Amino acid sequence: MKKTSLYLVATCLSLTFCSLQSTAQINDATITASSTVVVPKPAESAEISVAKVKVLELRLNEINVMDKSNLTFADKRNLRKEVRSIKQQLKEIGGGIYISAGAIIVIILLLIIFW
Repeated sequence: MKKTSLYLVATCLSLTFCSLQSTAQINDATITASSTVVVPKPAESAEISVAKVKVLELRLNEINVMDKSNLTFADKRNLRKEVRSIKQQLKEIGGGIYISAGAIIVIILLLIIFW
């Protein structure tokens, strides 16, 4: 019993120190983006967002089907910018809950300990 608890404490400490070293190398923008919690939108905007998602997806399909071989460099660049902005809008509409990898590890360890 004592060996098991000693191994568990050693594992937790090593994971803590390893994660601290690895997060020191990551910039702040990545850290905040990976542990963001998104609050769901009200029901009224859900109907609007569904219609908006359909319109955006339709535009993405139109761009994908388009024959791009006859377009100039500037036109292709504008299409790429449009696709990026549409994808960004779809991500913002999508919502959801994001949990960082460290939080998942802690949750799993707590489940193992208390089970």
